[in-house]
Amino acid sequence: MFERIKQMLVKEFIQVFRDPKMRGVIFLMPIIQVLVFGYAVTTDVTHVATAVFDLDNSAASRELVGRFVKSGYFDIVAHVDDDEHARQLVDRGEALAVLRINRGFENDLRAGRAAQLQVILDGTDSNTAGVVLNYSAKIAGQFSQKVLVTRLTRAKGVADEPGGVELQTRAWFNENLESRNFYVPGVIAIIVLLVTLMLTSMAVVREKEIGTMEQIMVTPIKPLEFILGKTVPFALIGFADVLLITVVSLVWFEIPIRGSVLLLLGAAALYIMTSLGVGLLISTVSETQQQAMMSTFFFYFPAVLLSGFMFPIANMPPVIQWLTYLNPLRYFLVIIRGIFLKGVGLHILWVQMAALAVMGIITLWLASRRFHKTLA
Repeated sequence: MFERIKQMLVKEFIQVFRDPKMRGVIFLMPIIQVLVFGYAVTTDVTHVATAVFDLDNSAASRELVGRFVKSGYFDIVAHVDDDEHARQLVDRGEALAVLRINRGFENDLRAGRAAQLQVILDGTDSNTAGVVLNYSAKIAGQFSQKVLVTRLTRAKGVADEPGGVELQTRAWFNENLESRNFYVPGVIAIIVLLVTLMLTSMAVVREKEIGTMEQIMVTPIKPLEFILGKTVPFALIGFADVLLITVVSLVWFEIPIRGSVLLLLGAAALYIMTSLGVGLLISTVSETQQQAMMSTFFFYFPAVLLSGFMFPIANMPPVIQWLTYLNPLRYFLVIIRGIFLKGVGLHILWVQMAALAVMGIITLWLASRRFHKTLA
């Protein structure tokens, strides 16, 4: 038995690594992808291109605009003189926001009336527009508070400022609220899923296309031995990619890893087992490599979209939320983010790991049964 599995392992390693391009796909492409995704996949909104339409042109209006600039979130790209110019900047994408300050802004403040500030946003990207709107509301609120304090101080004739509520916030696990710390561990999960799925989904169907399946059928190899011979090489490649991408995340992006590395490897083993099982199942039901490729992407993209990587699962419809329980990526994202950012252990993550173990066993069993029928 072990000799037959050994020969299968040698065959698979030779078949995978004899092509230099394949070696690049397995080891170089994951590094490039994590570097690209690490910089590109972010929800942090900074350097918002902003146009200013200041009809008042007073000291108060200039101070308010200065507060927007000093916040570090807004970059003034143009000062416009009419609404049409502002519209053109937004239409061409040269400005994401327009600050419109009406005439009499400073006079209204001095008279104790509410002064109007209009923020016009490009709402094409609703998430970015919502973040910019929150920034604007916070800056305008701070400016309004400063004006109110000054007015009360003058009315009382004293220099003491009135008391108020001071809000002090503290974020756990991601102190600076950097979205990169949240997304990069997730990038590790989706890259490993893609690599293992692509490799294993081609494993059996490739034997069919090149005509070696008939040779395997006449050998004494058993379905379980064949499955092990097909999965172990790709499992080792998956582990290598996990370690490689994790090192890049720690060294290049300085993502903290507060939990146990051994627990991370154990969870990765269950995750890789599940993805290999899905890939082999796809390979056994496909007749050509083209079918296997299309089936892989048919599984991969919904898995990413329904994993909570980009969109919170809690915001999805209830039916879709139930479907996410069949998604192995959902469980591994919870595990990898918990280990990286929170430093939690097995006593917290055992539910997700158990789910991955069950899914891995079921998918590998189904793939083995399917291959048994093929041999029969």
